[in-house]
Amino acid sequence: MIIKSQSQIKDNENSLYLVSTPIGNLKDITLRAIEILKKSTYILCEDTRVSRILLNRYEIKSRLISNHKFNESKNLNKIIDLLKSGETISLISDAGTPSISDPGAILVNECVRNNIRIIPIPGPSAVAAAVSISGFSEKFIFYGFLPEKKQAIENVLNKISKFNETCVFFVSPKKVNKIIPELKKNFSGRKIVFCREISKIYEEFIRKNIDDLNILNMELKGELTIVISEKKNDKINSQELSESDMNIIRMMINKLTVKEITDIICQTKDISKKEIYNYCLKLKNEN
Repeated sequence: MIIKSQSQIKDNENSLYLVSTPIGNLKDITLRAIEILKKSTYILCEDTRVSRILLNRYEIKSRLISNHKFNESKNLNKIIDLLKSGETISLISDAGTPSISDPGAILVNECVRNNIRIIPIPGPSAVAAAVSISGFSEKFIFYGFLPEKKQAIENVLNKISKFNETCVFFVSPKKVNKIIPELKKNFSGRKIVFCREISKIYEEFIRKNIDDLNILNMELKGELTIVISEKKNDKINSQELSESDMNIIRMMINKLTVKEITDIICQTKDISKKEIYNYCLKLKNEN
């Protein structure tokens, strides 16, 4: 990976900046995000009252425009005209990265249609934070917020349960106990982490086996990020050692232990550990 020095990175004027903001702790903001927000003529935000807390903390005086799911379509032409006239505009959400389970996608697509440059300013993400502490596979699918209606929720959970990868989604605190029966029905045999108040004072990660889930008897505030472990494939469906796998094992057999070799192969392949062990044992006997 080639990392450019700061002097080689130039933030152009007359662009739409998608600026990630803290998901809880106000210190979790990048220096570049502060710089971009300060130089923006306008900042589009979901709730001006929420955003003002962050902006006041870092003495950001840019003008705010309320831009949420109920008015983002109405604002569209005005914002595009401002960008075309040369104004620098940033888009933020109440927390995290804009346009991911938050308003922004409509504006981004309109900027694409009008050849207006869109620049992401990376930063905090509840999804990345939750997956990183889960201990589950780093290969994951992200759904976003679960739908509102009961039947729609059942359909979604049934659909994503068929993926082998780690599954991540958001759910409101009022809904979390209502989905437990569906979690047990669709994700039996897997593990789960309920992530609440990430990076805040009352941050908590509740780890359970899904089969052991019961109603959560606690006062939950704010959306929860839920992470469900990857599906353990049946041994019947496991792959067999390929010729390339065997070549790799032959190169490692005199340098690493059988356990180390097994762990390396299993990171990328769904192969029975017993099959890898037996092949390693065969090579050692030949030597």
